[in-house]
Amino acid sequence: MVERVLLCAPRGFCAGVEMAIKALAWMVRAFDAPVYCYHEIVHNKLVVDRFRAHGVIFVDDIDEVPSGRPIMLSAHGSAPEVVTAAKARGSYVVDAVCPLVTKVHHEVKVRAGKGYQIIYIGHEGHEEAVGTMAVAPDAIHRVEEVADVAALPEFDQPTALLAQTTLSHRDWADVADAARDRFPDLFTPGRSDLCFATTNRQSALMAIADRCDAFVVIGSSNSSNTNALAKLATEAGCDRVFRVNGPDELPTDLSGTVGVTAGASAPEDVVQAVIDFLSPASGVEEVQITEEDEYFPPPRNLRELLGAVDVVATLAAGGSIPARPSVQDRTIDASDVLAAL
Repeated sequence: MVERVLLCAPRGFCAGVEMAIKALAWMVRAFDAPVYCYHEIVHNKLVVDRFRAHGVIFVDDIDEVPSGRPIMLSAHGSAPEVVTAAKARGSYVVDAVCPLVTKVHHEVKVRAGKGYQIIYIGHEGHEEAVGTMAVAPDAIHRVEEVADVAALPEFDQPTALLAQTTLSHRDWADVADAARDRFPDLFTPGRSDLCFATTNRQSALMAIADRCDAFVVIGSSNSSNTNALAKLATEAGCDRVFRVNGPDELPTDLSGTVGVTAGASAPEDVVQAVIDFLSPASGVEEVQITEEDEYFPPPRNLRELLGAVDVVATLAAGGSIPARPSVQDRTIDASDVLAAL
């Protein structure tokens, strides 16, 4: 029997995921089906399945999109040539890239333009890494482990160190230290590339890990930050760690104190379903290490679309344009938007 659940805070949706999910939901409402999305909007099976049920078609090649259909580009960031191809093919294109990923893309472009060779810490095949490396393919070298740093060639040019935003701090730190040891004059940004939400979720997990007999990490297997949380729980000494999409994937023999957290693309309703499944005899203790109040507004052209739709709806209802309230995207939770689709 599970005695108590220790619930991490922060957990679940980050600001970038909130923005991307709401943006795709607005497109679903604004356009007739199907709406196309390049790659999964976020790395969460349940979120993707919910959008599929409402006519969204996810593709891995822009050429799969019929000419003239609306297209959304995923939160992980897209290669420049993908963005160009989407704009040439789609009737309406919204790039839902996370602003933190955009920051890394910009740094790659700037450093490459200044003649740097860039060492990029990232997972092979991950959409964010693929999109970032495509910004300056002739100047960037992906590494994932300390051994990869040792295998890098000697560079005559100055070197810079950048990273995939969703890495575990522990994984990043070892490789970064190895890069600094090998390249003492290595440039690094003044602000870490690692996503604040990823770091916060890892810190929250570490704050309770030593109190837990088991740990449940909610999120999909292709989510980098979710996998990092599960790995961190194991490294922290938890004997039983379960990475699950939902409660149906949990064993029935959990007992004692169970820690629960969720990756940055996992919906809160799934967290509650897991807690209901665990049914802790002594209840739930939420352990909050910090508050997150970051907000990323919808992409600019989508904001313009929302404004236009709002005007049309106001006129259709016989309302006053000057007196109408503005669209308050910030006050709307992505979990509620998903539920209301």
